[in-house]
Amino acid sequence: MTHATRPLIAALVAFLLLIPALPAHANDALRAVVAQNMDQIEKPSRRTVGPLIDQIAATGAEGVALLGAWADRRLGLSTDGRVLIVDGDIVTDAVTGAPVPGADPKMLRPNSGVRGVIESALVASQISDPDPAIRSAALESIARSGTADHLAALTAAAADPDPTLQARRDRLRTLLTIQHDDDSATRIAAIESLGGDVGLDFRAVLNPLLSTRQIAATAPPEGANIARELSPGDDALSRNAAYDLLKAQGIAQPRLTADAQRDALAAHIADGAVGGIPVADLSDPAARDRAYKALEATGQVTPAATEAEAQAAIDAHRFYEVYAEPDSAVTDAATAAQRSAQTRLLAMRGVDLGLDALSLASIYFLAAIGLAITFGVMGVINMAHGEFIMMGAYTGYVVQGLISDRTLSLIVALPAAFAVTFIAGVALYRLVIRHLAKRPLETLLATFGVSIALQQLAKNIFGTQARPLTAPGWLEGAITVNDVISISTIRVAIFVLAVLFLGLFLFIMKRTRLGLEVRAVTQNPGMAASMGINPDRIAMMTFGLGSGIAGIAGVAIGLFAQVTSELGQQYIVQSFMTVVVGGVGNIWGTLAGAGLIGVLSKVIESFNPSNTLAAQTFMILFIVIFIQFRPRGIIPQRGRAAEA
Repeated sequence: MTHATRPLIAALVAFLLLIPALPAHANDALRAVVAQNMDQIEKPSRRTVGPLIDQIAATGAEGVALLGAWADRRLGLSTDGRVLIVDGDIVTDAVTGAPVPGADPKMLRPNSGVRGVIESALVASQISDPDPAIRSAALESIARSGTADHLAALTAAAADPDPTLQARRDRLRTLLTIQHDDDSATRIAAIESLGGDVGLDFRAVLNPLLSTRQIAATAPPEGANIARELSPGDDALSRNAAYDLLKAQGIAQPRLTADAQRDALAAHIADGAVGGIPVADLSDPAARDRAYKALEATGQVTPAATEAEAQAAIDAHRFYEVYAEPDSAVTDAATAAQRSAQTRLLAMRGVDLGLDALSLASIYFLAAIGLAITFGVMGVINMAHGEFIMMGAYTGYVVQGLISDRTLSLIVALPAAFAVTFIAGVALYRLVIRHLAKRPLETLLATFGVSIALQQLAKNIFGTQARPLTAPGWLEGAITVNDVISISTIRVAIFVLAVLFLGLFLFIMKRTRLGLEVRAVTQNPGMAASMGINPDRIAMMTFGLGSGIAGIAGVAIGLFAQVTSELGQQYIVQSFMTVVVGGVGNIWGTLAGAGLIGVLSKVIESFNPSNTLAAQTFMILFIVIFIQFRPRGIIPQRGRAAEA
């Protein structure tokens, strides 16, 4: 290395060492805006901060970052007057972006109004941000409080690469066009493009367009968009309300009440007269009015309108409802769209009610299918059927405690619940039911006692508090068609489960030896026994099968209901009604009964959703009347079993 190159290398090293200390590139435009408006940055006002925010946003990315920090209350002022952005322990200069170690800035705390203005201004840049989450948040912000500026930003923005976000952006642009566009034809086209839409956002946009206010005038007001003319005295406008409207518009004086008139006249009696009217004549209402007017003319009382004057003023004016929206073509389009939306809304509410009824019917069917076997086929009144549902739910709870994976625990819980309740049903049959054959009253009392015992046993084991039976993640949420029609995923799963069990039951009864033997024993036990069939064994298996299905129903019901010792009691009455109304001993009748009760419950409940007890009362009353006319149910059993 020569002596000539050493100074050059030393200078280069010194330059490289100085690079980190050099200030970051400063945004001169932002620096100028900040310097000129420091007072307003420190103490902003919602009414005047708008132009400043626009100037800062126009300076580029640094200005947008400053606004974001300001809105998030992460902006501060240093002791030497610099604007700093604070991110945890990192403090940077808002203008240069250079770090400011050791700074202790005074944090700025803009109020919610100022922050709202800042956030609105930021949206215009955020809808084109590379981050989809930021773009989505910007659209949500516009949806909450969109303005004409947002409409311009949405119109000017490039297409979003995400189809879902682009669809949301298009809808927002249409809604903002209806609200803020200056061209009536464009607004009408936007309204018509969403005609019949039942979305809450669209209905919320239409409502302000069709809002009205009442006015009084002697002739139809020029330039007003009149919705209708009102007649004082009708339901829409009483005569008192009409006069109050005149008074509010400054057209009429305050009304003189009878009490106020009497007190005023009594206070101004002089020499046996009031206002030149003898006291003896004041029994006449017209004389009292003249006396008051005389006092009013001399300034002795406050001017007020007598009853006759008030009625005359009402009759001298015409009353109108006028739209807040001045353009009649826009309100006509909005009215047509609202009517179309209301028609579709009514139809969709009917569909939603039908889905709710179908969901409830599937729950009742699933709860009653086991009872249809034991009560319908065997003729055994099992009051402990609800407790088998409860046992199934608790079995699911225990399995879920042993297996953390929700899906796997549900898969294990279904056969486990069937096994537990099948064994319990067989035990109940062997220990109680078989000894009380052909004695329905004793069977009812015995199973009722078993029901109470099982409830108490559940309380002793699991306590009185409700136990959680959590559904897997894929069963959470709901299937939503629109803002009106939706059904929870669990209800859909229960419907599918009910259909599967219907198919399984039909397969067992029609295609298996067990089903053939069950039908034989049901129709003629003696003949079945002579053919080598053991009626006692078939009855035991049938009772166990019905109990096992009740256990599976308990797991399904426990996914959306509280698992307590009283869980079964909530469904035992509906289960019996389902079987009896549908037709004893007929699985298709059970299905029809569940459908009828589900529909009735939801229809009656729709008239008074807050009073479910009244809905149940009316439903039971209807069923009592129904049974009077069809005592054998919707689909009665036929053949020898019906004659037995």
